[in-house]
Amino acid sequence: MDQEVLAGISGAHHYEERMLCYLMQLRMPRTRVIYVSSYPIPESIIDYYLHLLPGIPAQHARSRLTLFSCHDGSAIPLTEKILARPRLLDRIRASIPDPEAAYMICFNVTEQERSLALRLNLPIYGCDPDLLHWGSKSGSRKIFREACIDMPEGFEELRGVDEIVDALEELRARRPGMKRAVVKLEEGFSGEGNALFSYEGAPEGAALRPWIRERLPQLAFEAPDMTWELFSEKLASMGGIVEEFIEGDVKRSPSAQFRVDPIGQLEAVSTHDQVLGGESGQVFLGCRFPADEDYRLQIQESGRKAARALAAKGVLGRFAIDFLSVKEGDAWRHYAIEINLRRGGTTHPFIMLEFLTEGQYDPATGTFLTPSGQPRCYYASDNLQSDAYRGLLPGDLIDIAALNCLHFDGASQQGVMFHLIGALSEFGKIGVLCIAPTHERAEEFYRRTTEVLDRESRYA
Repeated sequence: MDQEVLAGISGAHHYEERMLCYLMQLRMPRTRVIYVSSYPIPESIIDYYLHLLPGIPAQHARSRLTLFSCHDGSAIPLTEKILARPRLLDRIRASIPDPEAAYMICFNVTEQERSLALRLNLPIYGCDPDLLHWGSKSGSRKIFREACIDMPEGFEELRGVDEIVDALEELRARRPGMKRAVVKLEEGFSGEGNALFSYEGAPEGAALRPWIRERLPQLAFEAPDMTWELFSEKLASMGGIVEEFIEGDVKRSPSAQFRVDPIGQLEAVSTHDQVLGGESGQVFLGCRFPADEDYRLQIQESGRKAARALAAKGVLGRFAIDFLSVKEGDAWRHYAIEINLRRGGTTHPFIMLEFLTEGQYDPATGTFLTPSGQPRCYYASDNLQSDAYRGLLPGDLIDIAALNCLHFDGASQQGVMFHLIGALSEFGKIGVLCIAPTHERAEEFYRRTTEVLDRESRYA
């Protein structure tokens, strides 16, 4: 992922901890997990996860978990750090008792992850790097066009300022009443590579093009530290797209998640309503599961069309398809926005839900049911953040959670669990997953969690 764009996300290197959700696989008593990170994961955080495991003693699970660290917090990809440490590679190999029954999973699969898999002689459960372009902004638009899914009017495979100006001019000609357009970096993520262009006061005719060029450096960037100089450099190096900004009084940002297994079978995994923020509401903050009952099955079906096209091209593993939905009268109109060929912000909370409850997603209704047939929803966020939380150690958080009953109750199969715990002390940032029978109850858990943290941090 682009390091300069990634640098705009507070505590980005702690996002490796999202993958701690896979410690839940230790619920299976013969499974072993080898977890590699840039920094050592504090034992208190590991202990917190292992005590969430239903029906397995934490000590038994810990004996089947091997932790390795590169002891390197530099702003380069984790896999690059591993490949640069041959002795660490040797230790990882030696920790695999049966290579024939092992495989690799990672947040994102690039050529570096493929190199690591070859060095370890292991298969990866994820998308072939040769297919990653289908998850770019331009590749997404091509898939949507192929699958005959509605998407915003726009142009893809643009490189440099001149082509962006051409696209903004032509877009205005096609949509004369359009108020705003979005310029997106090809490999942007979480909305951080997006910028808004306003047509307010735009002239007609030949004067439009120079007017656009003059105002392009005044783009409204979603990333707080982004500048026109850096953004234009990224446009020249990685390219981007221009799309119509979809206006509407009532808008939502749902997504549909899918999985293609190693034998090519496609499965609908979940739907979510994304919680967005930023200047124009394009930055991912969190999600609600499942998506609104009014349209969750519509989103799932539209997403399935794109998922079939991706599966036909050989895409493997988990991926998500994001939409923008606008209410028009009593109906919703959905626009496909982008494809994420990686584990994203909706992946780890759903995996936690599956392993904590041992329940199952029902694609016929778009709901999740526990083994006893009870529905479960959740509200999840990676961005519960406050300067007042800075200085709280993992042990402090666990103490606060224990004293205020902020925990997941296995008996009732609802409650609160935390992630991104390592980002708390330095960045005042924490992730939260709130599971409950209803959306209202899940959001009540979230509100109470923020109230408790706000109150307790005053005494930190």
